[in-house]
Amino acid sequence: MSRTNLMLFFLLAAIWGSSYTFIKVAVGGLTPAQLVLIRVLLGAAVLYSVLRFTGGRLPRVPAVWGHISVTAILGMVAPFLLLAWGEQRTTAAMAGVLIAATPLLTLAASTVALNTERATWRKIVGFVIGFVGVVIVIKPWDGETGSLPGQFAVLGAAACYAAQTVYVRKMLSQKGIPPLVSSTTQVIAASVLQAAITPFFAWQTPDLRVSVVLSIVLLGVVGTGLAYLIYFRLITDAGAATASSVNYLVPITAVAIGVALLGEPITWNMIVGTLVVLVALAFAENRLAKPAPEPEKASVK
Repeated sequence: MSRTNLMLFFLLAAIWGSSYTFIKVAVGGLTPAQLVLIRVLLGAAVLYSVLRFTGGRLPRVPAVWGHISVTAILGMVAPFLLLAWGEQRTTAAMAGVLIAATPLLTLAASTVALNTERATWRKIVGFVIGFVGVVIVIKPWDGETGSLPGQFAVLGAAACYAAQTVYVRKMLSQKGIPPLVSSTTQVIAASVLQAAITPFFAWQTPDLRVSVVLSIVLLGVVGTGLAYLIYFRLITDAGAATASSVNYLVPITAVAIGVALLGEPITWNMIVGTLVVLVALAFAENRLAKPAPEPEKASVK
């Protein structure tokens, strides 16, 4: 990985990790529905501007828009609402830790739903170990159930992300849609869908203090717009597997930023549970094995 891509890699981890802190601050002045609507609108404005600048075009086939709408619900509308609602009841650091279960849930969902993904002993063991890690994070045995609904909402968001990944692989991977076009279309679809359902949610007069406005702008412009551009740049330059490994750093940055900016506590179960989940994911994906040495090339004389 080049130095530029390495910097982008860590920048992406910081952006996605900080998103949970920004959500936590934003829900102090906005309802979850208001937050999600503004977030996706800002993200759509950024991505559509870049798409137009680069000469890209939105798809014109109605069937594609139908599939895109499903991915927008699974990958943006539903998880963004669940995260916002959940963080009204749990900490930003806890949300960042629990969302680390997304790759494991994706692994399980793809194994069940996709014929090309086989259930191997490594995947099964990795998922079981990862489940134990999630239980350690939640720590249901301590009797403090006040934050459990929020934590389960975050896990629901992780499940939505997993379902979106499987749906994209199954329904859109063969459509030949460029990543920038796909992401822009999804955010536009999410904006339309969220605008349609927002009136049916509870409404409150927004408290637009500086911290709330700054958080929602950063969520939309940076966390939803710029982050996608960086992610697709990494996929192009370094490959999908390398780009997706940013998920190992997101919970770490989420906890660090939540502690630094919000003074949130770090508990032993968050640290241990996160390590268990990340090790389980690495084991399931066989990332712990040493790469096989490349065969020596015959010298040309």
